[in-house]
Amino acid sequence: MKSRRKFLTMFLATSVPLAVVGYNLRAQESQTKPPVRPPNKDRDEDPEEPRIDSKAMLEANQKDIKKNIERLFQLASELKAEVEKTDSVQVLSVAMIKKAEEIEKLAKGIRSRAIG
Repeated sequence: MKSRRKFLTMFLATSVPLAVVGYNLRAQESQTKPPVRPPNKDRDEDPEEPRIDSKAMLEANQKDIKKNIERLFQLASELKAEVEKTDSVQVLSVAMIKKAEEIEKLAKGIRSRAIG
């Protein structure tokens, strides 16, 4: 019985500090950042790679947003007209629900494009 206690005491006395040290080392490894690579200057000067014109891209993005806003306004107007025509307290048509979902999807798309 004493030898079993002594064994367990020695085992715990050696394994617990080792486990703590191992845990701390692992935590430090996960916190280290990957090495920063220097910018590749050759890539910027590569004539074969097409350059992206940010101004043209922003203008195209703005045109797309305007087009989507016009579509959103049209869908919202149609939905409003449908709601005014029907008694929505008693009946919600599938078409109205689909139109509302399409409006929501379009609005989320506009929001994501506007954010960047």
